[in-house]
Amino acid sequence: MTTLLRMMAQALWRVWFYILVALPILVFFPILLLFTLSPRTYPQFFWMARNLWAPVILYGMGCPPVIRYDQRPVRGKSYMLVANHTSMLDIMFMLRVSRNPFVFVGKKELVRIPVFGFFYKRVCIMVDREDSRSRTGVYRRAQSRIRNGLSICIFPEGGVPDETVELDAFKDGAFKMAIAHGIPIVPVVFYDSKKRFPFRFFAGSPGRLRARVLAFTETTELTEKDKAELRESVRDRILAQLRQGPSAV
Repeated sequence: MTTLLRMMAQALWRVWFYILVALPILVFFPILLLFTLSPRTYPQFFWMARNLWAPVILYGMGCPPVIRYDQRPVRGKSYMLVANHTSMLDIMFMLRVSRNPFVFVGKKELVRIPVFGFFYKRVCIMVDREDSRSRTGVYRRAQSRIRNGLSICIFPEGGVPDETVELDAFKDGAFKMAIAHGIPIVPVVFYDSKKRFPFRFFAGSPGRLRARVLAFTETTELTEKDKAELRESVRDRILAQLRQGPSAV
């Protein structure tokens, strides 16, 4: 009986998450739609996503964000944000991490999420990892965003539903792109997402979400031949912090 009640509570909590995702979008739908009509108004869209949408979800789920910065981004400068990824909450959490407007590069499957998917396909750079032409198109669209003063966010693991994986191998895209555009890499460590809201349906619980923004890695002196070393260096730093734990946050 206790197990059944716990599963029912978990199911309701998951449903509540999707209600929180959809509700602010529906309330502000006309304004959000207006801000997606032109790249020039994307910063206004980002401001609403960061300050109205993400907090409703994080605090509404009982998962208040706590963030420590070893280094803070400079306003008006473009960056490549990378982080470990084990939860849907990582999207909202990353919006709270960065005040600088950024664009997510993410898998096209997220378009299927009702309401959220409508705006996701309008403002994010979607990639089909099985299609080489899609991956090539990502670089072209990212370059356009960077020229407009925006940053880019990529989860280089791709998304890891297996909770036994501490930190999966990183893919090249974020690091190749950062080198090509000469923008700093901002490593972000999410300590609690897997525990708070994993991809498993009957799992998770409210509690603090802690993150640490590590010192940035410059790429201006690097070339594409340095891509693998850069990728592994950033991964090693994130992994070391995951193993150390969030005690300093």
